[in-house]
Amino acid sequence: MIEAGRLLFAGPCAFTWGASKLAELPPPGLPEIAFAGRSNVGKSSLVNALTGRTTLARVSNTPGRTQQLNFFNLGDRLGLVDLPGYGFAKVSKDKVAQWVDLTDTFLAGRPTLKRVMVLIDSRHGPKAPDHAAMKLLDKSAVSYQVVLTKTDKLKAGELETVIAQVAEAIRPHVAAHPVILPTSSESGEGIPEVRAALAALGKARVSG
Repeated sequence: MIEAGRLLFAGPCAFTWGASKLAELPPPGLPEIAFAGRSNVGKSSLVNALTGRTTLARVSNTPGRTQQLNFFNLGDRLGLVDLPGYGFAKVSKDKVAQWVDLTDTFLAGRPTLKRVMVLIDSRHGPKAPDHAAMKLLDKSAVSYQVVLTKTDKLKAGELETVIAQVAEAIRPHVAAHPVILPTSSESGEGIPEVRAALAALGKARVSG
């Protein structure tokens, strides 16, 4: 699957849609993978690293920069959805509430959503907003998988401890995939494994 993932993500990928309101959501189509996580956890950086592009998803050090659901078409086989971060963001409370409503409704009711990648900063572990998001996904019976980000920031020997702690934290969450994926968008660590996991969920290639 590593090679299948490499080939999938080496293909064309383009931004197709942005939605800041429920009425603006595109009609369901391809199988979709959503990237969720606290503000500034590295969602856009991960999307860029997976696709091998530096500017596909907008990256910023300012929490709350992603202000809509951004949809990408990956080779007509998979849809990628970059969600607004939850938790702290440098925007108004009304705007945050609007994001929460939009994101929660999307996660709970999108028929083509195959998996949510819940990104957690490896330096901090899961926080209250992460557990709230996972409880929503549990309730909605949406499969999700934890992706640890920024593992290049950890000291030598810390990663195994972090993975064990996160595994214990997600144990009560019934919709959580048991395999935790450690990654670094800077070093490329874990990127092939994430590609492989997502390739297995994509629309089969039609030969002809």
